Amino acid sequence: MADAGICYQRGWRFLIVAASLALCSCATTGSRAKFEQAVAVPPAWLHDGTAPHGTLDTVALTKWWESFTDPILNELIAGALRSSPDVRTALSKIAEYRARRGVEQAALFPSLSAGASGGGTRTTNRDTNQTTKSESYRASLDASWQVDLFGVQQQTLAAATADLAQTEENYYGAQVSLAAEVASAYVALRSAEAQLAVVQDSLGTRRETVQLTQWREQAGTGNALDTQQSVTTLEQARASIPSLQLTIAQTRNQIALLSGRTPGALDSLLATPRNVPPVSTEIAVGIPAETLRQRPDVRAAERGVEAAFARTTAARRQRLPSFSLTGSLGVEALKAGRLFSPAATVASLLGSLTAPIFDAGRIGQNITIQTEREQQALIAYESTVLTALAEVENALVAIQRHAERLIILAQATAAAREATTLSGLQYQAGQVDLLASLDAQRTLLSLQQQSVTTAADWTNAYIQLYKALGGGWAHL
Repeated sequence: MADAGICYQRGWRFLIVAASLALCSCATTGSRAKFEQAVAVPPAWLHDGTAPHGTLDTVALTKWWESFTDPILNELIAGALRSSPDVRTALSKIAEYRARRGVEQAALFPSLSAGASGGGTRTTNRDTNQTTKSESYRASLDASWQVDLFGVQQQTLAAATADLAQTEENYYGAQVSLAAEVASAYVALRSAEAQLAVVQDSLGTRRETVQLTQWREQAGTGNALDTQQSVTTLEQARASIPSLQLTIAQTRNQIALLSGRTPGALDSLLATPRNVPPVSTEIAVGIPAETLRQRPDVRAAERGVEAAFARTTAARRQRLPSFSLTGSLGVEALKAGRLFSPAATVASLLGSLTAPIFDAGRIGQNITIQTEREQQALIAYESTVLTALAEVENALVAIQRHAERLIILAQATAAAREATTLSGLQYQAGQVDLLASLDAQRTLLSLQQQSVTTAADWTNAYIQLYKALGGGWAHL
């Protein structure tokens, strides 16, 4: 009979373990099926005609900014990744969620506590006037264990593990965003400096025109209207200088803020004007599926779905019975010094199996809550994937169109420069009026400024492509 009882107990335990493994397997399969049904990922990009074909180069993406061969940009991004408040906050959250996971993992193990107590009584008999004293001391070792029969705690631990993984991906995502923001701010700074240089260069030509009109007015071959028109054009160009200087100062402060530095802390590093960093290499964009695996925000959304799925599973398993064990081992003695040779030893072991029968719908409502949160996580994942695909496509088409615009602007600028030279010579010879020369100067300045802006937009398009491809992060 004893052998039969042992076999029964072993069989009962085997069934519980098998049921738990089956439930875990179903959870994993169900979670993966939800990912596959969320978004239909296209097999190729729509606008990758100018990008080299091949597998996504994840190694080159890690420090994509080095392809611009600008040492100052490299120093700025490296410093920002070290000291940015956003990055340091993301690191702190990783430590927090690692501890949260530790709390859930500890719940799987028994808890052990120790206690000691002592007391004494004093009794006086009024009839005999005798006093009786007694003392008692007790020490105990207590244990309790909530046995995870159906994997409720395992699912809670799985959710905490997914939460930790999500915070790590958020840290990588913070690196990606920060690198792109610093690079874009740096390009904006160099673009404003280049536009300022173009305006200041045009002032020389406009001053010569003003001087020429003044000479002609004094010589009687010109008039005051021409002089005032030329002065107006000169001052109009000069009026744009304070605005550009303001942009330069504010952009320097923005870079300092992104780097976790005070305003002006990086001014010495950024003092010398430089050209907008040119794009020196092109990166193979691969296929959309590779980009989704590379992007930290997509992986973070996946971990969010996994955490929500695990919590939904845990909520459903609250309907199943729970089993707990409590035990105590204690010793008693009449004197504190004799606890190590006690007069009595007390031991107890209690097991309890409980199952919910009526809870006024609490478990069912909690299941509904977790199910809706799981649905929200899936929608967030779908939105993140769609955003990732759109960002890559937008960056690819922006690169193509800005490159085309640069070619057109270069041709137009060359023609405008020639027209400015010819109109100036013809005005000096009296063959054309002043307005033709001034219009040519304004057109040339406008085209030069557009060329600078478009060159910056083209570089920014590559920055956004590197960001959209998930570049700029490194493992902890």
